[in-house]
Amino acid sequence: MNAPVFSGPYNLNRLGQAGDEVRLRPTEDERAALAAFAGVLRVDAFDGRIVLKKSSPDRFRLDFTLAADLVQACVVTLAEVPAHIGREFTRELHFNPGLRRTQDVPEPEDIPLEDDQPEEIGSLHYDLAAPLIEEFLLAIDPYPRAPGVEFEPPADGVPAPESPFAVLKGLKSGL
Repeated sequence: MNAPVFSGPYNLNRLGQAGDEVRLRPTEDERAALAAFAGVLRVDAFDGRIVLKKSSPDRFRLDFTLAADLVQACVVTLAEVPAHIGREFTRELHFNPGLRRTQDVPEPEDIPLEDDQPEEIGSLHYDLAAPLIEEFLLAIDPYPRAPGVEFEPPADGVPAPESPFAVLKGLKSGL
């Protein structure tokens, strides 16, 4: 994602032991930009709630709750299909001041595949909206259909082409 459609900057350095809670609700213009970015007709509502906890001086736990209402186009009829997304997820962050995103970009084979590894960050300034946008995009149905709609190929009267394997079957029977 080059430029975020909306952002929620947070300075983790100011997070105390009591933690914090942040709500992110993009404006109408930001929801329109998110809809265009996601390739949907509209995003009618988008509400993100983040509970932040400091695990240690350089480790943070972020618990996210996402609720969004959107409208997509049916892949068969292009009718509007409303949808609701509700997700809860957690991100663990580890502050590594020596990490430089522009210089030390890890190779794909160097990135651990375990889910229990925290995300390494090189700055205590973190965009809380980015994980919400990621989860929103992952939750969108790639093939929305209006209720009761089934795809039926057009009946144009042209017979289906003969299978290339039918020729082989004919050769076998001719032996």
